[in-house]
Amino acid sequence: MANEEDDPVVQEIDVYLAKSLAEKLYLFQYPVRPASMTYDDIPHLSAKIKPKQQKVELEMAIDTLNPNYCRSKGEQIALNVDGACADETSTYSSKLMDKQTFCSSQTTSNTSRYAAALYRQGELHLTPLHGILQLRPSFSYLDKADAKHREREAANEAGDSSQDEAEEDVKQITVRFSRPESEQARQRRVQSYEFLQKKHAEEPWVHLHYYGLRDSRSEHERQYLLCQGSSGVENTELVKSPSEYLMMLMPPSQEEEKDKPVAPSNVLSMAQLRTLPLADQIKILMKNVKVMPFANLMSLLGPSIDSMAVLRGIQKVAMLVQGNWVVKSDILYPKDSSSPHSGVPAEVLCRGRDFVMWKFTQSRWVVRKEVATVTKLCAEDVKDFLEHMAVVRINKGWEFILPYDGEFIKKHPDVVQRQHMLWTGIQAKLEKVYNLVKEAMPKKPDGQSGPAGLVSGDQRVQVAKRQAQQNHVLLERELQRRKEQLRVSTVLPGVRIKEEPMSEEGEEEEERAAEEDEEPMDTSPSAGLHSRLANGLPGGRPAGGDSFNGHPPPGCAGTPVARELRAFVEATFQRQFVLTLSELKRLFNLHLASLPPGHTLFSGISDRMLQDTVLAAGCKQILVPFPPQTAASPDEQKVFALWESGDMSDQHRQVLLEIFSKNYRVRRNMIQSRLTQECGEDLSKQEVDKVLKDCCVSYGGMWYLKGTVQS
Repeated sequence: MANEEDDPVVQEIDVYLAKSLAEKLYLFQYPVRPASMTYDDIPHLSAKIKPKQQKVELEMAIDTLNPNYCRSKGEQIALNVDGACADETSTYSSKLMDKQTFCSSQTTSNTSRYAAALYRQGELHLTPLHGILQLRPSFSYLDKADAKHREREAANEAGDSSQDEAEEDVKQITVRFSRPESEQARQRRVQSYEFLQKKHAEEPWVHLHYYGLRDSRSEHERQYLLCQGSSGVENTELVKSPSEYLMMLMPPSQEEEKDKPVAPSNVLSMAQLRTLPLADQIKILMKNVKVMPFANLMSLLGPSIDSMAVLRGIQKVAMLVQGNWVVKSDILYPKDSSSPHSGVPAEVLCRGRDFVMWKFTQSRWVVRKEVATVTKLCAEDVKDFLEHMAVVRINKGWEFILPYDGEFIKKHPDVVQRQHMLWTGIQAKLEKVYNLVKEAMPKKPDGQSGPAGLVSGDQRVQVAKRQAQQNHVLLERELQRRKEQLRVSTVLPGVRIKEEPMSEEGEEEEERAAEEDEEPMDTSPSAGLHSRLANGLPGGRPAGGDSFNGHPPPGCAGTPVARELRAFVEATFQRQFVLTLSELKRLFNLHLASLPPGHTLFSGISDRMLQDTVLAAGCKQILVPFPPQTAASPDEQKVFALWESGDMSDQHRQVLLEIFSKNYRVRRNMIQSRLTQECGEDLSKQEVDKVLKDCCVSYGGMWYLKGTVQS
């Protein structure tokens, strides 16, 4: 007791187990380097992996301008490896050893004792490591130099005359037939070192793309190191009762287990179900029922269960369709499984079932032939999809099995908003995979049932009042502007403010801009989709408090919504200096998904409001001259860049952006010469590499602004 009093508990930290990257997380151990330098500062030229062998090769650039670099030695090594003539197959195209290869080796085969830990806000999140690899410098270029040397010696020894005589000599060939290989001989051959080396060499390399520390995809993947259910819903491994811990320490003997009756795997009583963790209960119920209203789920779980915990758990295993919850496709078709009818892999089945679910977010009815035509799946698989969530009607098609649940939609608008963003991402993937034409995307029919298509008289009155308030605000602003002009002309009688008459085209442009400002932000690639019933979101319900489309009226720059949006835009462009409107909207959706329910940004942000905030944050729109045959969407053709960040690279970046305002793609030597002309001769290679890394990507020997390359 005395020892415990002398050593009190200072802090208790909750530990969570994150499993999103459990089968994908590797730890790379690099050679010793200066503490001031990170490997993100070194340009990664290429990376490739052999997944079965867990073997990785990285190619990194060498700073040839460093005073510690011996240029004469680098030129000598390049000459020994490639010879005097440089071609496409040369290892060092610059005739200088300017890159180095690192090859990996496994430190241990058992990584079950190792995990990556992330400490955030008083919580410790652990992710198991799938492999630990040590990267060491590879000297394969020396082997290539030795081979070149041997070839030159052989060429010098053999003369032209001897080669002619050798070609004229006739050699006798002896043909032998090998005996059948015995089983023992085959086993010895398979276990031999040469056979294993040959098998390892036959595994093809898979080329990888490296993302830097500040890249948006790196930040997105880094979020998976955090446990998705920090409330304890998913962390059943770290939350055990005393009886469960005792069972783990002293498992029952095999004889006792054999005495127990064996029950079918799909049969589970409600009493047994309620002994499981809440996450497992929800998953089992949804996997068996497949479609269920939220009220029915709460009645099955019991009155003592917290509804908010159930809401968090249900979103991990199901998607919202017409106000009801439908189990996710990857729950029914797990990885490495296949169709019992056609043998199609689980990935293709999940994609086809997601298409059927998405169709039901647009309409009450789905035609099986249309689904089969788009997904290219067999009739039995399509029928299974439809039977999970619909019933067939003669001469009509398949109707969604449950009625529209408007009560849940009204009660949980934050959940509906999150589900709408998830469906937007799924829709974008489906359009790319199935080559769906945007103009041909289905719209909500007039006869669709459910309260989403109904607008009551009170709602119309409220909308009219809001429009009147907006018109009043605009009239007040116009009156204030005229008073200001009158005051200036009174104070300065010699100064006359000239007002240009607005042409008809200018009036039409202003009206069009005002109409666009009234539209809420369309984060989906298809602008023709009707969003009134997307994942059950009713179109008659206003999302905000000051305007019908959800975002504040013009002129409210000091509102909390505007301040939050401005902070997001500034932080985003400080990390990524060039973004298309499409990529910015994708990052904004990820930001919304990470916010708590009821946050002020859920009120709705329009495209116009987002673009105005970007321009107000010190950014400029770069009018990139896209080619006429480009496949880029209108949002992908709107490119914004941070013009001034306050660092030494502002001038270099501005010159680079001016180059891309006249050219869609540029060669590096043109960029180098233009930067040297504008910024002086003392411009170093590191400064050019930095501005290219911040703003551009290389593809096919040409440089493009980020987000504009179309492969």
